[in-house]
Amino acid sequence: MTSVRDEETGQGQAAVPVPVQGGQGQGSGSRRPGDEPGAGVVTAFGRQLKLLRIRAGLERPEFGKRMGYSPETVASIEQGRRIPQAGFIEKADEVLGVGGVLNALKEEVARAQYPAYFRDAACMEAKAVGLRVYAVFAVPGLLQTEEYARAVFQMQRPLLDDEVIEQRLEARLARQSIFERRHAPLMSFVIEEAVLRRPIGGRRVMREALEQILLTAQLRHVEVQVMPTDREDNAALGGPFTLIDMDKRQRIAYAEVQDDSRLYMDATRVHELEARYGILRSQALTPTESSAFIELLMGES
Repeated sequence: MTSVRDEETGQGQAAVPVPVQGGQGQGSGSRRPGDEPGAGVVTAFGRQLKLLRIRAGLERPEFGKRMGYSPETVASIEQGRRIPQAGFIEKADEVLGVGGVLNALKEEVARAQYPAYFRDAACMEAKAVGLRVYAVFAVPGLLQTEEYARAVFQMQRPLLDDEVIEQRLEARLARQSIFERRHAPLMSFVIEEAVLRRPIGGRRVMREALEQILLTAQLRHVEVQVMPTDREDNAALGGPFTLIDMDKRQRIAYAEVQDDSRLYMDATRVHELEARYGILRSQALTPTESSAFIELLMGES
C-alpha cells in the first residue's frame, strides 16, 4: 500500500513515501508523467476500445451514435487523450457485446482520473464508511462547486493544460456522488475560517461555494464545523489531514502538501490524528453555530 505526507508539515512516521508524478503540467507543452492523460492504463483502454469497435464492424460515427457521444469524443478516448467515465465504459461494453472485457478495466481507469499522489486515497474515499476532514487552504474537494474547483485548478503553478483541468474537474465532481450512496458514509468537516473568507474565483463564485457548504451541511450524515481564526487554541497546527474509516474497522489517515502525500496505516499514528481531530472539533464552532456563521459570511459577500 502506498503512503503519503501531511498537507503542511506532515511529520512522516510509519508511512512509505510515494514518488510524486504530478499535479501540474506546463500550460504550453511539457507535462510531468503523472499529468499525461494518455499514459498507462488510459492508453491501453483506448487501444482496446478501438480494436473491439473495429472487430464489431463499427465506424466511429456509428459507434458514437449508439453510445450517445460524438465521433470526436470517441476518438479522444481511443487515442488516450480523454479519460472515460464509468457510464461510458459500461455502455461501450454492452454496445460492443464484449462480456465484461471493458468493465474489467473500469476501476483502474477511474484511478487514472486523479493525480498520482491522490489515486490511492481517492479509491479508499469512494469505499469509506466514515470520513473526517480538516481543511486549512481551500474548501474540501467534496464540498466544492464546479466553478470553485475550476478556479482552484486554473490558479495552480506551473500551469495545468486545459485538457488536464477538465479531466481533473470531471474527476473531482464525480467524487461527490459519495453523498448519494445508498449507505452514505458519516462525514465530518472542520474548515478554517480563512478558507471561507478567501474569495477563490471571485466574490460570486465564493458565495455560491458557501451556499453549497450550507446545503450539504443539512444532510443527516454530514456535519460541518468552522474553526474561527480568533480561537486561542488549535490542536492541529501541523496542517490539514483526512481520516478514512473503512469497513472491517480499518482506519487510515491521509495528508497532502505541495503535491506530495502520505497514507498512514500504522494504528499508533492514525490514533494520534484521531485524537487531534476530536480535540479540534471541541475547539471549533458547533454545527449549528457554524451554519449561522457561514450565513453571516454570505451576507457580507
